[in-house]
Amino acid sequence: MAVKYRIIDKPNDRSSHVKPTIRGGGIIFPLAILAFAFFNSFAYPYFILAVMLASGISFMDDIRDMPRGLRFGIHILAALLILYQAGITTVPIILGILAFIYVVGAVNAYNFMDGINGITGFYSLAILLPLMLTEQVDINTKLQTYVLMSLVIFLFFNARKKARCFAGDVGSVSIAVIICFMLVQRIITADDYIYIGFLALYLVDTGSTFIQRLASGEKVFEAHRKHLFQLLSNEMKIPHLFVAVLYAILQLGINYILISTEAGVPGLIILFVILIPVYIGVKVMLLKKHRKALQAS
Repeated sequence: MAVKYRIIDKPNDRSSHVKPTIRGGGIIFPLAILAFAFFNSFAYPYFILAVMLASGISFMDDIRDMPRGLRFGIHILAALLILYQAGITTVPIILGILAFIYVVGAVNAYNFMDGINGITGFYSLAILLPLMLTEQVDINTKLQTYVLMSLVIFLFFNARKKARCFAGDVGSVSIAVIICFMLVQRIITADDYIYIGFLALYLVDTGSTFIQRLASGEKVFEAHRKHLFQLLSNEMKIPHLFVAVLYAILQLGINYILISTEAGVPGLIILFVILIPVYIGVKVMLLKKHRKALQAS
């Protein structure tokens, strides 16, 4: 179907791949949610609707460019739906507003970070597996199992030196909506904010790069190669899969520390206070090294 409708990702000067590759393999994520819904009496209907809306507009965008305002509007609606399903009405309004900003930011971060083979799949596993190991609600375990199977299947085709397919917007956006629902639901039900940190690397990489480009006067919503993972894989020539697995292992380590230490809000603050300057320092160092290499050549 991808070939028939020309859902192909053709490389350009901002791409991290060199061959035309099928885009939209991530459609397996909303299909997994449909399977979960069908076999579990359509549990979590607002969540399911959110995934279908977000994946629908994203799949259309994979086929042909859709208006940015329409896409963003659907993302906002999807965020509101998953927040409602997760029980956001039980928390103070200010926390609900912050949760909304977190979800919208996280969905866009997932979309921006889907740039090299394996990163979306492996990073999602780094979040999903700790959630599964600490889950106590049966229906949530079933949902997580369906998502786990879809990630494993997707990675079989994507986690290769020459990927058979990319997630596409349909994949990166839908898995982001799924992960965000799981995290927000856990935060509310467990009354534990450490799960905000389960997206720490993506949030720091995306947020810092967004501010960097904004300060440089660039068009921040256009494709680019300035994320740290892009610098590592493109300019430093580190294999894509190594970078993808590195991000996943680091996030998995962060998640383990957050859970095992029961760090709470103070631990979450310490995490970002440490992570942000370390990220900036590593990025500045690599940029200087890359510039010296270019001058030497």
